[in-house]
Amino acid sequence: MSTPTDRPSAFADAAETWNRRYAGEDFLFGTEPNAWLREHAGSLPSAGRILSVADGEGRNSVWLAQQGFQVDAFDISPRAVEKASAFAQRQGASVNFAVADVDGFAWPEAAYDGVAAIFVQFADPDTRARLFERIVRSLKPGGVLLLQGYTPKQLEYRTGGPPFLSHLYTRELLESAFSDLSIVELRDYEAEIREGQGHSGHSALIGLVARR
Repeated sequence: MSTPTDRPSAFADAAETWNRRYAGEDFLFGTEPNAWLREHAGSLPSAGRILSVADGEGRNSVWLAQQGFQVDAFDISPRAVEKASAFAQRQGASVNFAVADVDGFAWPEAAYDGVAAIFVQFADPDTRARLFERIVRSLKPGGVLLLQGYTPKQLEYRTGGPPFLSHLYTRELLESAFSDLSIVELRDYEAEIREGQGHSGHSALIGLVARR
């Protein structure tokens, strides 16, 4: 497990916010993998190296490791990574965890066969632009991005996600951000989701599968 050596105040403040959210023994977003990730994992190569972005308490990275992938994962919250590491050990899964934010993670160039970016909507527009650019650069040719988030209509439902319009996804935003990738599927839809206490109820969702 790696840890940032230099933590500016913004990093420390954000990390502490998420530490508080993950403080309990329960898993804020549950222990089952995200449904979009699970249902579209067949789009990933049959083996290889996968990155799970803003991985939280490990539900997605651990599941990916159990499918036979070599998995890297990072999150800004030391508490989340601590819980994720313990969860992986209990499940007999090997994941390379790091405590980092978007700007602190050591993004390798053209290294990943897949990237999972599931509800990474903590990012304001500027941070999101850097995140999406780095995701694209980190994918190998043929590598696959699996992404899910909330659309602006989620502000009506308030069953999870950030309360900021600027943090939510539209088709146009994702088509523009990932114009260098080949979009395999882009679907906005509504569904009932039950992912712990953090995501629970009728939700306005968008999912993306794209290949470099």
